[in-house]
Amino acid sequence: MTVARITTALLIATVLSGCQTFTGQGDNDSLSESELLESEHVSVPAGDDELQASVEGHPSEDDTTELDDSIEPSLKSKAAKARERLEQPTENNVASEDVTHDLWSHLRGQFGMDLTLDNERIEQQLRWYASHPRYIDRVAKRARRYLYYILKQTEDRGLPAEYALLPVVESAYDPFAYSHGRAAGLWQFIPSTGRVYGLNQSWWHDQRRDVIDATDGALEYLDALADRFDGDYMLALASYNSGAGTVLRAIRHNKARGLPTDYWALDLPRETRAYVPKLIAIAKIIDDPQAYGVTLPPIPDKPYFEVVDTGSQIDLAQAANLAGVDIEEIYLLNPAYNRWATSPEGPHRLLVPVDNADQFRKGLASLDPSQRVSWKNYKVRGGDSLIKIAHNFGTTPDVIKQVNHLRSNLIRVDQRLLIPTSTKGNASYALSASERLKDKQASINRNAKGTRIEHTVQRGDTFWDIARDNHVSVRQLARWNGMAPGDPLIPGKRLVIWSKDPDTQQLAMAGRRSPSEMMRKVGYRVRKGDSLARIASRFNVNVKDIASWNSLNLNNYLQPGQSLVLYVDIRRSP
Repeated sequence: MTVARITTALLIATVLSGCQTFTGQGDNDSLSESELLESEHVSVPAGDDELQASVEGHPSEDDTTELDDSIEPSLKSKAAKARERLEQPTENNVASEDVTHDLWSHLRGQFGMDLTLDNERIEQQLRWYASHPRYIDRVAKRARRYLYYILKQTEDRGLPAEYALLPVVESAYDPFAYSHGRAAGLWQFIPSTGRVYGLNQSWWHDQRRDVIDATDGALEYLDALADRFDGDYMLALASYNSGAGTVLRAIRHNKARGLPTDYWALDLPRETRAYVPKLIAIAKIIDDPQAYGVTLPPIPDKPYFEVVDTGSQIDLAQAANLAGVDIEEIYLLNPAYNRWATSPEGPHRLLVPVDNADQFRKGLASLDPSQRVSWKNYKVRGGDSLIKIAHNFGTTPDVIKQVNHLRSNLIRVDQRLLIPTSTKGNASYALSASERLKDKQASINRNAKGTRIEHTVQRGDTFWDIARDNHVSVRQLARWNGMAPGDPLIPGKRLVIWSKDPDTQQLAMAGRRSPSEMMRKVGYRVRKGDSLARIASRFNVNVKDIASWNSLNLNNYLQPGQSLVLYVDIRRSP
């Protein structure tokens, strides 16, 4: 079978099963919209507070360090490079003198909320924004690629135009924003809420970061929340942040005491009490920027991007070449993609700048379907495994199995495998997940304090245990490895740790065993009177870990003679 004979249909059909849906730890996979509208989940947006801290802490610098903390490294490019591109001038900017008829003017004309409100919480936010015009300038520049589309969608749904400014609060209009609460994208969807609106995660992409899909999902959610509260947009916004169940509970509390039940009177979480005032304050500034000493960068009142049907999977570097733009522009408009190509399962579309759309369509039409994704004819060597081969070529074992019609993971030496690969070198995919993580960790290596060690994840490991053993915080450990604390740990994954533990440093400097090598697999036979708590205490491990290692139900009793497997740290066990 030669590469030239691979058809577009084969490209789609054979790689399709590589799109495995991820379900994060602790997520409710079967959450319905009705259940969501009773939720009491409080969401802390990723971009706003961190960018404020960045601007406020270093007003004379183009600082990105603190903002980087709010963006998952494995889902973001070099933070500085991506952010620089987000804030750079774009080719379709309007002239600076033509500011009276740009998109800001259109936006003002569609405002539907009461911006005459006089409230101390709003004033507090206004004072900060007015004294930090650099913040407004930066988020406004970031919004240029997306604001026209989002405003158009709010208008089509009959929603107030202020909703188009909500990504300022949620993500600072950074499509790669990722909070430590596992919320992603412009609209900061957590996995479970995203799935309610069809925003699924896979090895290939994360639809929570998709500009079109996430915007549709967010506005549908906001519309449902407005209906839930009889058209009260304030309560709908508060519910988007803290969950409708939280707002309903606060309303019932006030009703029982004969108190008002409007947003301003409710006893809500601290984050939610500031959430709506932030949006109103930003809308007030957009409505009358001169009154607050702010100059808005002009944005043309026309689409920035066009949606082009690709028909099948396509290499992103190939797409950039066909469209006549660089790979960064493709990633900024299509931030959902984790890898070097679009998802084989679809959607088969790409957003490209309007001025390049026709060129891209013509390029697609003239391109042999077999060249949309490159293929490698690989000969299996001694010591190879599907996992190893998949890692080397940036794909998954499932993709290789499906392409080659394998029924199991067994392969033999000299066997020929057809493997989908990128058309360009890794440097061309600087915004892809693996390259973003490499760049982030390289930056940390230059600035981190402590001793760099690596820990190989073993079955039963948790972020908390690893962080505790190395005297670092869970948040630090997750950030160093491009993850969120709630992400699942896969056995065999290597984690980077910057330890300040003197014992760990001495071990590393002496060339002795790292903490990961201090872990031992221990067989234990349950004795009369034993309990999980007693065994956990004896070996200094966690009860839940013992249950996980042995697939135990915590509600069941242990039986004398029962065999258990434990993974213990020999430094901390008897």
